[in-house]
Amino acid sequence: MEKGFCYQTQLGKIVLTENGTAITRLIFKETLPAGVPCMETPLLKRAHQQLLEYLDGKRQCFELPLSPQGTDFQQKVWKALQEIPYGEVVSYQDIARAIGHEKACRAVGGANNKNPIAIIIPCHRVIGANGSLVGYGGGLQLKRKLLELEKSD
Repeated sequence: MEKGFCYQTQLGKIVLTENGTAITRLIFKETLPAGVPCMETPLLKRAHQQLLEYLDGKRQCFELPLSPQGTDFQQKVWKALQEIPYGEVVSYQDIARAIGHEKACRAVGGANNKNPIAIIIPCHRVIGANGSLVGYGGGLQLKRKLLELEKSD
């Protein structure tokens, strides 16, 4: 059964959830998803601590078990996102090529949009082919802030 907790961060309130063995969601909300009991577990505390370290510029890599729920295609995209080095950006086309679906840029964008574990699975590192910042669940201002944080290290 999933458990969750709402934390205050420099980015505002976020919700972290876990399934007993792995992090399942990091979402930009102030309330838990329906049916998820509010319970701060050791894993959620660890995820929160690592997130704070990342936001303070003291962590470049998360060391957490992850279990995002999605289709096989989404899973491939999310796995590819985790391969993007800290401080670097790639295009949707780069991700499409990396997963062997060169013409699936729009589908990659859709999977990126559905990423349930924002920041930890770094969908903010994906930009448009022309270098423009495009779509982010937390808003473009937050995406810009995360990319600037990673560039400053």
